[in-house]
Amino acid sequence: MHDIFNLLGIKVPVVVAGLSGGILRALSRHRYKPREMVASPICGALAAAYLTLPVVQYSRAMGLPMANDDTTTLAAAFLIGVCAMWISDIVFEVVVRRFRPGE
Repeated sequence: MHDIFNLLGIKVPVVVAGLSGGILRALSRHRYKPREMVASPICGALAAAYLTLPVVQYSRAMGLPMANDDTTTLAAAFLIGVCAMWISDIVFEVVVRRFRPGE
């Protein structure tokens, strides 16, 4: 599995950090839905895999004081994993409201 991720240019620790963020988000909900319990970790892992490095590089380019180590990258991946499902919930709500029949 590690070789497949390397082939795609994805760092395994970043995916694990995003997955952990998604799990935290799923467990912190007051209303548990089966869809969210499955989708949150997957969404967190995918978002972290593809958004972490651009976000970290952008933050450094903007001049934010950040350490140049893997801990910074993993912390960003975890935060992106936590926020990814919230962002997808907002997007889905907008789409549902926009295209709901009868309105």
